[in-house]
Amino acid sequence: MFQRLQTKLTVLYAGLFALALSVVAVAVYVAITSNAQRTVRQEMAGSGAVFDRVWALRTQRLHDGAELLSRDFGFRAAVATHDRPTVESAIANLRQRLGLDLAFTVGVDGEVVGLDPARLNLETLWSALDAEDGAQGVFTIDNKPYQLISAPILSPTLTGWIVFAARLDEPEMLALEKLSAIRLDAQVFDQRSGHWVSADRGPVDKPLAAFVGRAMHDKLLEPVLLRGGADSLVLVKPIKALDRGGGAALVLRYPMAQAMAPYRPLMAAVLIVGLLGATLVAAASWALSRGLAKPITALDIAARRLQRGEDVTVEVTTRDEIGRLAESFNLMAAEIREREAEMIRQALHDGETGLPNRRALERAIEKRLAAVGPGEQVIIAAIGFDRFTQVRAAIGYELATELVAKLGQRIFEIAPGVLVARMTTSIICVVSDSNNLDDLLKIVEEALPALEAPIELGGEPVDVHITQGLAATTLGELDAARLIERSLIALDQARAAHRKFMAFDAAAYGDPSANLSLMSEMLEAVRKGELYLNHQPKLDLRTGAITGVEALARWNHPTRGFIRPDLFVGMAEETGHIRALTDYVLAQAIEDQARLRAAGHDVLMSVNISGRLIDDHAFAQYAIAQVAAAGARLCFEITETAVIGNPDVALSVLDRLAEADIPVSIDDYGSGLSSLAYLKQIRADELKIDKAFVTSLEAGDKDALLVKSTIDLAHSLGMKVTAEGVETREGLAALQLMGCDLAQGYHVAKPMGLEKLIAFLGEWSIELPARDDARKTA
Repeated sequence: MFQRLQTKLTVLYAGLFALALSVVAVAVYVAITSNAQRTVRQEMAGSGAVFDRVWALRTQRLHDGAELLSRDFGFRAAVATHDRPTVESAIANLRQRLGLDLAFTVGVDGEVVGLDPARLNLETLWSALDAEDGAQGVFTIDNKPYQLISAPILSPTLTGWIVFAARLDEPEMLALEKLSAIRLDAQVFDQRSGHWVSADRGPVDKPLAAFVGRAMHDKLLEPVLLRGGADSLVLVKPIKALDRGGGAALVLRYPMAQAMAPYRPLMAAVLIVGLLGATLVAAASWALSRGLAKPITALDIAARRLQRGEDVTVEVTTRDEIGRLAESFNLMAAEIREREAEMIRQALHDGETGLPNRRALERAIEKRLAAVGPGEQVIIAAIGFDRFTQVRAAIGYELATELVAKLGQRIFEIAPGVLVARMTTSIICVVSDSNNLDDLLKIVEEALPALEAPIELGGEPVDVHITQGLAATTLGELDAARLIERSLIALDQARAAHRKFMAFDAAAYGDPSANLSLMSEMLEAVRKGELYLNHQPKLDLRTGAITGVEALARWNHPTRGFIRPDLFVGMAEETGHIRALTDYVLAQAIEDQARLRAAGHDVLMSVNISGRLIDDHAFAQYAIAQVAAAGARLCFEITETAVIGNPDVALSVLDRLAEADIPVSIDDYGSGLSSLAYLKQIRADELKIDKAFVTSLEAGDKDALLVKSTIDLAHSLGMKVTAEGVETREGLAALQLMGCDLAQGYHVAKPMGLEKLIAFLGEWSIELPARDDARKTA
């Protein structure tokens, strides 16, 4: 509800004080009220006693008057002789002397003298007078209560009663009220027709009348608090009534408002003092809570600033708990700053060399990009150690790492304004302070001898050979990561071009993403059968017949056009899709060979098998099964280097092919890392000499000698020899004379589709350039 500590404390303190003040005020009010009620009760009890006394004296006075008149001889004689004028005169005389409201006689025969009988309930009155000598009590005349006193008239027998009546009206009650020390409200209630009514003043107070009835029924003789619109203490004193079926009561009432009136100034004083106290407490609480909350607020603000990474310190103004908390916060902030600095240092530096790392490099590039102007470039160079693996194997990991660190230090000494960061184990990246790539290339060339000067490690000089790739960007062209990537690509391009340094060549790099999608399209083309095979014939140099063909995969893309085989085959090998492509070529070659057979041409069909599949037993099992199931005559062409990766497995796969009577041909012999050790282990049936040696045979130089030696070596190992790239009749003649078994090349035929091949084979004839006797002589 309250968000601020200062507000909470203020509300808490002020609330507690208000609660305490309320408790005190309630206690005071209850005590005052109780005291006021006790005082009023005492006064009402006293007034009641006074009323009893006054009522008794009044009764006695009236009774004495009635007794006096009833004993008067002349009066009794007048009553006995029914001398009405004498009786009325005597009654009027005495009523005047005594100050009575009413005075009359009631004869034993019910005759009333001195008062109109119609004003009386004569039967009730007569019964009351007859039942008791000297009956007295409250009696209603003209619907108004009167105090009646009677005395019998004896002459000497009972002839009637003399009755005196005093009105219990408002003046009477006011006279009674004046006898009390407090301003009581006195009323006489009498019961009429079962209801208690007050006939002496004003309208009937129903709650009070009901209370009188309950008090009379329960015989309550003590003042009782009557709650209503205005609380009041009420004392009900029963009064004897002459009507046996009814009753009468004197009701004394005192409003509590009047009882509390003397205490109102005190209550007002307590309320004012309480309000002033509450105000003072609220103000003091506000000031106190502000004093407590201010340093806490300062700590909260400081904590938030610390969370945002700001350097913050809070002021320590006290020595209490809050002051010590502020000191602890400052210590914590200092430790956090130290740890953060160490974490940043570790996050931005290489742990081995102490050079900035890739993240620091990216930050530096981003900072430079934000500062360059229009047309200016941010240039970085990726400097890679050549043959670092061999160097590290020779001098050890620790010295190799030191070598990298010292090269980084050397770069910084040569160009103090640059940032040197370690990108990988053997590559350092440099953010140049130059804004022009052409100028920087010149600087790099000039600084190359100094950079490649031997570095002393452990007291011994170590040669340094490096290659550099440079990349540049302008603001908005590349981000830091892409710029670094381009410098690394430039490094690879420089190494591939055997250059010491070069800038990123976008044209040579091409569009790798397009090549990646090309693989998906190739798989779709394989599935739909959109690839096809061309076949290049192989000429038997002994018989002049076409005894074999080499199946070559071709792809005419519907939108990109004809795609070079070395592009999609090489990418299939690199991306792991070569198996799908090979499966397609294998199946298509079997089908094409079957069609050739059907056309009357039984030729050996060669299929190129990628080095990625040579050590794959699953592929070997599949290929053997396909060939066996079709009864095909296929020859698998492999490169010698394909065996080098996993020789044991690859040689075992070749053994399985040999056992399945599938010939194996060693392709492109002489172009790679030919090894006589592997050559003697491979169970091959054919060796294909690379065209690089064949195309220059006519010159009769060293290539001819190498080709002749290779043919002799292959024959010695039991293999036939096929010469690739035969493009002239002279070359064909030279191969024939050298004893080569087969020739393949444009001079024989270019690769062609199956239909053309069938036609070609049907029309084929050749006159070999060398005769058999010449070959024998050679």
